[in-house]
Amino acid sequence: MKILQEIISTLRGDAPVREVRVGPFWTAVWSRYCGLASTAFEHEHSTEPPVLEAGSLTDKSALELCEYALSGTLLERSIGLAAINSLLEVNPACLRQVNAADLLLEHGRGKRVCMVGHFPFISRLQEGVKHLWVLERRPRRGDLPADEAERVIPEADVVAVTGTALINGTMDNLLSLCRKDALVMVLGPTTPLSPVWFHYGVSLVSGTIVTEPATVLKLVSEGIVFSQFHGRGVRLVALAGAAVPGYERGCDV
Repeated sequence: MKILQEIISTLRGDAPVREVRVGPFWTAVWSRYCGLASTAFEHEHSTEPPVLEAGSLTDKSALELCEYALSGTLLERSIGLAAINSLLEVNPACLRQVNAADLLLEHGRGKRVCMVGHFPFISRLQEGVKHLWVLERRPRRGDLPADEAERVIPEADVVAVTGTALINGTMDNLLSLCRKDALVMVLGPTTPLSPVWFHYGVSLVSGTIVTEPATVLKLVSEGIVFSQFHGRGVRLVALAGAAVPGYERGCDV
């Protein structure tokens, strides 16, 4: 959780929490801005509640909710990541408006690519890269189980890791498996758009800016999956380090 702790330490100021929405697929926190994170949930009725202080989260400040990202329960971690994304100040000059699939095709063409997480654009990616491995905790047809990471990731020229690895606690280990010369990307709406990533060997960060909080909160509550957003209230963007080809400026800090 070293990355998360550093990201939290860089957050400037605090803000009251206006809304917390936990939908079946996405969790949203609206404080200074509106932040999203994947909803991760495992619960047995014989154990403690997955969110101990449910019902009083809007009584807390956004920074207090950010600490949930370090919680022992998955659902509190989802809330914590959404809170982090709701507080982050992102320099617009550092952003490129582009989706993750286009970025991976741009940088992975003709190379060996490892995806950690099964994304909807996998079939499109297969057409442009030399070889594609997909690691997944719940493998689908053609995927490899997540425990193949130690074997596969060091073989890849380009590694793309889902931001939900922050929630399940595997991110630090996954990044440690990447070769020093590999281009490493972290992607998905859970991913904080923070230059802290560049301290850990990540070159590209692909995430989401919420432009219409009220719209997004409504959609989250109604069980939307990300492909249904279609630009409604969100913008897909990327943050790049100074060493990434094709970027006029980097935002290493």
